[in-house]
Amino acid sequence: MIRRSLFAVAAPGALALALCLPVAAEAQSRSASQAARAPAAAVPASQRPVTFVAEAPTAGGVLVLPLAAEADLAGRAAGLSTGERDAVRRALTSASFDYEAGETLTLRGLGAWDAILLVGLGETPEPKAWQSAGAVAGRALRDEAGGLIVPAGGLPAEAAAELAIGLGLGEYRSDFHQAKARERSAGGPVIVVTEQASAAEALFRPRGEALVTAMAWARDVSNEPANKLYPETFVERARAALAGVPGVTIEVLDVPAMERLGMGAILGVGQGSARPPRMLILRYRGAGAPAAPVVLAGKGITFDTGGISIKPSTNMGNMKMDMSGAASVTGAFMALAKSAAPVNVVAVAALAENMPDGRAIRPADVLTAMNGKTIEIVSTDAEGRLVLADALSWIDANLQPAAVVDVATLTGAVRGALGDEYAGLFSRHDALADQLTAAGETVGEPLWRLPLHPSYGADISSTIADLKNGGGEGAGAGTGAHFIGEFISRDTPWAHLDIASVAYGAANDTKPAGSAGYSVRLLERFVRDFQP
Repeated sequence: MIRRSLFAVAAPGALALALCLPVAAEAQSRSASQAARAPAAAVPASQRPVTFVAEAPTAGGVLVLPLAAEADLAGRAAGLSTGERDAVRRALTSASFDYEAGETLTLRGLGAWDAILLVGLGETPEPKAWQSAGAVAGRALRDEAGGLIVPAGGLPAEAAAELAIGLGLGEYRSDFHQAKARERSAGGPVIVVTEQASAAEALFRPRGEALVTAMAWARDVSNEPANKLYPETFVERARAALAGVPGVTIEVLDVPAMERLGMGAILGVGQGSARPPRMLILRYRGAGAPAAPVVLAGKGITFDTGGISIKPSTNMGNMKMDMSGAASVTGAFMALAKSAAPVNVVAVAALAENMPDGRAIRPADVLTAMNGKTIEIVSTDAEGRLVLADALSWIDANLQPAAVVDVATLTGAVRGALGDEYAGLFSRHDALADQLTAAGETVGEPLWRLPLHPSYGADISSTIADLKNGGGEGAGAGTGAHFIGEFISRDTPWAHLDIASVAYGAANDTKPAGSAGYSVRLLERFVRDFQP
């Protein structure tokens, strides 16, 4: 993205740090209650309220001008004085603004506006471009306390709604454990000005609004550290977020329940942790939805040390986000249920923490999954496929799904194959793969289909058990996908999304550092559009 700022002055700040070491007497006098004092609560994600109006309000706050060409100024900048419009036009020319998608130019010192943000839509605007433009603007303006006015005259109602969705996604913050977050005032409202206000409102609410909320939830739980977010608290947060939503039922399998069912794979992963595993099952069926559900299953490793096959310490902290698959499928479920979508959807989150204590599984151990298949452990760091093995076995035994899609930060190998531009897609079913690919393209979360070669079955064959959980030095992403596919009927349309390369990363023009919430939008779109 291209970002420019004119007429803006940034003053550097100074930071002073002081380290004060208490004397021994002071340290000894501290009470146990003081020493154990709990940290301040995190500040959850919040969104500016959004309204759609036909007439622009009085100037004030920040003006956001989405532009595909200079000609758009005539209609979209009608609320500016002649002098202000001329100043904007000169600034565009001076900055060589070329209206590329996501390009921005910030102007300050014009009229009564705190700022005017110009954001490019590109030559061929489409829903994902409108949403992306909104996200770029939302992130650029996240620290603005005043309201935002977005003239969308001449754009379709869908564009106005997608701009509002994007603004909500872009304003997301991951600094919720910082002291400044507790001191920050709420941002002013977003007012979208369009001659199609009613139509845009209907498109945004409830679907768009629910999607923004669900994305924030998925990012929040993914960004939380593992001392705050573990299998039990994941379940608690999902319950709280879905409380009172019509048509939703929640089932939780605890350790005794999983023992009765023979879920030796997920229990094996979780037995090295003081935090017991959980299987979270969410059901929702909207009005007029088909009888057979679309099932979404997510890997939920709330922290992954690698277990006995321990990971290098460098960047291990990112493994708090190894539950991004579970966060995404739960988030997509929330978006659908909260918007009363006419769908039948089930989300299954396989939740465990992978730790290396004295009870942890070891390489060469053999586990038995719920479907009776035995698994030789060649690496305790290939644990995501184990928890999904029991999740898919449960789905296979208890549901008659129209389709099953599992989502996981499964392998580093997928990054080697695809970089950080695509998630990997594996499927035995062409029609399902095509629908997922189309959904990803629509929302801007692209997938690239990779093969499920028959040789991968030989790669994961074991001399002592039915399968082993690793395939050596070959196609790591492919053998992982093949392993998961052994736990769902071949007659059931099934796909596996390996999102390890795209689930989280550094900050960019649309998001802060940390979770991207990748696949929430994709899955929401896919389930809405699904055709058996």
